[in-house]
Amino acid sequence: MATASTIPPTSRAPEADAPKGDDAGLDRGVGADGGPVTAIPRPGRFGARRSLAGRMMAIAAAWIAILLLAGGFALDRTLTNLVERNFDDQLNYMLTAMISSAEIDPFGDVYFNRQLGDQRFLEPNSGLYWQISGKGREDYPSRSLWDRSLEVDGDHQDDDIHIHDSNQFPGEPLRVAERSVYLPGSDTQWWFVVAASREELDYQIARIRSILVWSFAVLGLGLFAMAVLQNWIGLGPLRRVRAAIQDMRRTGASRIDEPLPFEVQPLVEEVNALLAHTDRQAAEARTHAGNLAHALKTPLTVLTNAATAHAADLEATVMRESRTMQRHVDHHLARARAVGRRAAGHSRTPVRESAEAVRRAVERLYPETRFDIAGGKTAVVAIERQDLDEILGNLVENAAKYGGGSVFVTIDAEPGGDLCTVWVEDDGPGIPEREHARIFDRGARLDTGKPGTGLGLAIVRDVAAIYGGDVTLGESEDLGGLLVRLQLPRR
Repeated sequence: MATASTIPPTSRAPEADAPKGDDAGLDRGVGADGGPVTAIPRPGRFGARRSLAGRMMAIAAAWIAILLLAGGFALDRTLTNLVERNFDDQLNYMLTAMISSAEIDPFGDVYFNRQLGDQRFLEPNSGLYWQISGKGREDYPSRSLWDRSLEVDGDHQDDDIHIHDSNQFPGEPLRVAERSVYLPGSDTQWWFVVAASREELDYQIARIRSILVWSFAVLGLGLFAMAVLQNWIGLGPLRRVRAAIQDMRRTGASRIDEPLPFEVQPLVEEVNALLAHTDRQAAEARTHAGNLAHALKTPLTVLTNAATAHAADLEATVMRESRTMQRHVDHHLARARAVGRRAAGHSRTPVRESAEAVRRAVERLYPETRFDIAGGKTAVVAIERQDLDEILGNLVENAAKYGGGSVFVTIDAEPGGDLCTVWVEDDGPGIPEREHARIFDRGARLDTGKPGTGLGLAIVRDVAAIYGGDVTLGESEDLGGLLVRLQLPRR
């Protein structure tokens, strides 16, 4: 049984000259030889080329600043309230002592049955003052007030102590504690007021804030220095990866063997896998070139000898050897296209869609043949559409050419597993089992009575292998002819 020629792959439209996708951010120029040169990519809109260390340091600096500001504000309010509360407690203590020492004399005026203990009440303008006021009564002030008096709003009643700030004395802000009391033996509402200069309080608060500012500034610098050191040490493995890649370029090594932290190791493994993939592609290219050169060497030698000797059958020799060289060129071009498309990326192609397209194309060549496609409708394989069309086209066309009029294509309906299986059956004479291995060789044909090049199954096997698939032959139980079992990866 002979194999058929491949179905021509669908031609691709030329790509537009304008850069698209990832190329949109590249600066292009013209090299010394007139060819295009791709320059360093321009920074993206969101700073894609900014330093990783710079980003980390900016985030660390912003976060440290936010935390220090929030913590400093909270600590400042806490300490300030604590100092003010302590100051107010002293005023409250003095006010309570005034109320407990106050009595009413026979004339209805208030007086102290004992002197208050703080000496500053006796020193003029000492910064600590008291005063007792009653409606219709003269004020009873401390000696420290001298010729001044404290302003009291007697139109309301404060049963509890009321503390507030006052600027009634120019240049001397006061902290005032006041309370209204009815003393025994008097119907007058008396206002007891204690006032103290805020100078000491404000000094303590300013001192606390100064200490907070300097200590938090030193803390912030220390944290930022720690972040710098952490980034330098943490990003060290990436610098080692860069150095290892530079060493590979200088020494010609094919992989990175330096032990690295497990966070960076996946990157190194991917780089090593990419290098191994590139080496395999280079080896495949060298092998293809060597095989093509070796395959063309013999026909060229035959043509050269025939032309030199002016052989009588020169025309027939040229035609025969040209067809041989054409078969070799077609075979290696098909492999090269498959390798190139595989390297471009991982595609996802619906099997049923490709099989239907192939059926419509082959039906035009063999209208008398009956084609049936069954099985999974959602099966998808990781192979380029053009390559899948070429594989199925060869198999279906061979089945139609050498079969008896019926071709069955069955697609694996099971969604699980790493491989998707496609069976192509015909009702022809089949292929003897002893010829199964040889029929995949380039140019191998069992039936020379029908046109063909003998490259169909060879191309099917090579393209499937490039994508990690496989193809085997057997006997169809339903139709009695040849059964081709094609397996392709799902991902």
